[in-house]
Amino acid sequence: MSIAAIARGIGRHARGAPKIPGVLQQRTLKSISRAVGVGLHSGQRVELTLRPAPADTGIVFRRVDLPEPAEIRMTAEAVTDTRLAATVSTGGAKVQTVEHLMSACAGLGIDNLYIDITADEVPILDGSASSFVFLLQSAGIELQKAPRRFIRVTRKVEVREGANEKWASLEPYHGYKLSFEIDFDHRVVNSTGQRVEFDLGTDSYSRDIARARTFGFTKDVEYMRTKGLALGGGLDNAVVMDDTKVLNAGGLRYDDEFVKHKILDAMGDLYIIGKPLLAAYTAFRSGHALNNKLLRELLANSDTYEVVTFEDEKRAPRGFGEVARAW
Repeated sequence: MSIAAIARGIGRHARGAPKIPGVLQQRTLKSISRAVGVGLHSGQRVELTLRPAPADTGIVFRRVDLPEPAEIRMTAEAVTDTRLAATVSTGGAKVQTVEHLMSACAGLGIDNLYIDITADEVPILDGSASSFVFLLQSAGIELQKAPRRFIRVTRKVEVREGANEKWASLEPYHGYKLSFEIDFDHRVVNSTGQRVEFDLGTDSYSRDIARARTFGFTKDVEYMRTKGLALGGGLDNAVVMDDTKVLNAGGLRYDDEFVKHKILDAMGDLYIIGKPLLAAYTAFRSGHALNNKLLRELLANSDTYEVVTFEDEKRAPRGFGEVARAW
């Protein structure tokens, strides 16, 4: 069955779910979905199981391989390491490289989800979010009897690293859009688009963003492996470049795949806040650390945001009012 056919079927299931008249509702999965893969950095085999969760649960990782299973709920404060990926933890339990799966949840509007995992790193699969999109769509989307809650930015928040080296900001916007610019001094990257804007209200996440893969350079990959990192990486789950060219036989999936992957990562990093954002995000050379710093800066000031619901679905921003629109 094609992804398009699955999406049509899910749309029917979602519309047939219990409705609260006029209210924009929370969403979870209709059924269980599973995948097996390896961690990008650890190289470990890992099993992933996506399960429905009750309303107001949020997105929760569950380390089911530990002697005492541990739950890690997605909040900005749960992020404890941002070197090369976003790592969340509680107590002695952690899960690395959560950003691609979180990005897929953001793009498809999943509010509540249990993620059972048998190791400390989310499988990299094909290096993008497209496999996670497929898993979520295959399980189906269930509307829940609770209003969807958003964090609406009410005043601009900005964080910087260095004078003008790296920065990221959130500004008020009736919807959700992201603008990102990269600046790599590399022959291959320079030949592609280095700035992109994505608006959830007018663009398609699965078509325009989800297939963009993580990327790296051969010299960096070799160095990381000497440090015990990137042990599960390869041409089947990343775009790899030497000094002059892309080494993957199929080339790039998008003309601007590099910067689109940065948008993908940012959507995942920002969704760790625990609720969908209503905001315009703009960034220059930002990464996991700066994105998390931005979330913490937002939450540290009560006058920069408010939590809102939409009792009249027609008043919701474009891109949030129908389950299938983000696909």
